[in-house]
Amino acid sequence: MQVDGIDPREPDEHVRFDSGTEPSPLEDVRAEDSVIEATEPTPEDERVEELLEAPSFDVPELAEAVEQQEAPDAAETLEQIGEQAAIEVIEEMETESAADALAHMHPSLAVSVLEDLVSEDPEYAGKLIEEMAPDDATDLLQNLPDESRDRLLGTLGKVEAVKFRRLLEYPEKSAGGMMTTDYLAVRDSMTVREATEAIRRAESLGEDWLYVFVVDWRGRLQGRATMRALLLADPSQRVMQISEKQVDAVKPDVDRDEVAREFEKYDYLVLPVVDDEDRMLGVITVDDVVDVIRQEGTEDAQAMVGAGREEAVFSSVADKLRGRLPWLFVNLFTSSLAAVVVLQFDDLIGSIAILAVIMPVIANQAGNAGQQSLAVTLRGIVLDEVREGAALGLVRREAIVGLVNGTICGLLVGLVVGGIEYLQAPDGDMWKLGVVVAVAMTVALSIGTLVGSSLPLVVRRFGADPATASTIFLTMVTDSMSFLAFLGLASALSSWIGIAVS
Repeated sequence: MQVDGIDPREPDEHVRFDSGTEPSPLEDVRAEDSVIEATEPTPEDERVEELLEAPSFDVPELAEAVEQQEAPDAAETLEQIGEQAAIEVIEEMETESAADALAHMHPSLAVSVLEDLVSEDPEYAGKLIEEMAPDDATDLLQNLPDESRDRLLGTLGKVEAVKFRRLLEYPEKSAGGMMTTDYLAVRDSMTVREATEAIRRAESLGEDWLYVFVVDWRGRLQGRATMRALLLADPSQRVMQISEKQVDAVKPDVDRDEVAREFEKYDYLVLPVVDDEDRMLGVITVDDVVDVIRQEGTEDAQAMVGAGREEAVFSSVADKLRGRLPWLFVNLFTSSLAAVVVLQFDDLIGSIAILAVIMPVIANQAGNAGQQSLAVTLRGIVLDEVREGAALGLVRREAIVGLVNGTICGLLVGLVVGGIEYLQAPDGDMWKLGVVVAVAMTVALSIGTLVGSSLPLVVRRFGADPATASTIFLTMVTDSMSFLAFLGLASALSSWIGIAVS
C-alpha cells in the first residue's frame, strides 16, 4: 500500500533523525532477534553445554545457567548430570525454576530426586511441590514412598495439604489422577464485565487457558465460554448468554486410556472432570494426555518383552532386577519347551546336519511374522479398534496373511535348499528336503500370525493386560511349533527324502 506516492517498504529519503533522537519502541523490538529456530540450541543451552564440557563445573554457576533455560531443557540438563549432581543444582536454583524443571524430568528420576530432597530438607521439598501445577505435583506424590509423602505433606499449609490429599485419593491411572485443580470458573449470574474482572483478579492462571467454565452457586457445571467470546461480548451481557450450554465432561474414575481416546477422537484441548452431581472437580488438558499416550506406549513396549512397565534408564539396579528377573525365569521355562521338542528328534538331526541349519531359519521367520501380527493387534486394542464381534474377522485376516506370506517364503527357501541339495547330489533324493522346508515354512508362518493375533485377544478376554510378556509367550509357541512342524514332517517323510535315521 502506498500513501501520497511514498512506498512504506522503502526508506524515505526526506526523513532524517538527528543523533539525539531516541529510537521508537517498535524499532527496539525489530532490533532484537525475536525469532528463534525451535530445533536449534539457544544461547542458554549452549552456555550450559559449555559448562558441562569442562572437567568439573561450579554448582552455583551451573544452577544460574540452568535457571535461564526453558523448563524442558533444564530438565534434560538435570537428567544428564545424574541424580546427586541434579539435587545439588536444584538446591541452588530459584524455587520456581527448580520446581518447573523437576516437573519436566522423567518421573522415575524426579521421584528419586524429590525423595532425597525430602530426606535432606523437607521444607524445601514442600516449597517445590507448592510451586508446581497440582497435576504435576500429584504425579510425583503418588509415586513417593508413604513415609516420604506424609513427611512432605506435613510441611505444607493446611489448605494445600488437604487439596493434595484429596487428589491422591484418585487412582493414578484415572481421570481424577490426571486432572489439575487450576482452572478458570465464573458464576452463571455474572455479567461479562464481572467475569473479566474476576479473571484479572485471579492469583494464578496456571495454564494458558482458552476456556472459562461457568458454574452455579453449588459449583455445578452449567456451560463453557471461550476467551474470544468474552473479549468480543457486550460487557453488560450475562456470561450464560455467550456460553456453550452443553459441555462434554468425564467422571474422575474413568480410566486414563479411555480419556486419551476421547481426546484423540474429538480433538479436545481441555475436558472438565465432574462428580455424580456435575460439580466441577478439575480439568484435564491436552498436554497431560500427550504425556499419557507417550507413557502408555513406552510401558506397553517394555511389557511386551518382559521389562518393568515403570522402568527407565534412570531406574536403580534393584528396580530393574525386580521388573526383569521374574520374566527371565518365565522365559527360561518357556524356551525349554522348544528344546524338549528338538530333543525328540536328536537321531534325525544327527543323521543330516543341514536340519540344524534350517531349523532356526524357519523358527525366526515364524517368530517375526507372529510379532508383526501381535503389534498390529495390540495397536488395535490400544486404539479401541478391536470391538466386540470384530475379533474373529481380525484373526481370520491375519491367518490368511500368514498363509500367503508362508507360502511365498516357503517356496523361496524351499527352492534354495532343494537346489543346493540337487547340485551336490543330482542322483540323490535330498532335493526333496526343499519340499519339506517349503511346507514347514508355510505351516510355521501361518501358526505364527494366528497366535500373534489371537494371543492378546485371549489374554484381554481373561481381564489381563494383553501386552504383558506377550513376546515371551509368542516366542514359546512359534519356536515349539516351528521345530515340531519341520522336524516332524522331515521325520514322517524321511524314507521318501532318503534320510536314514539311526
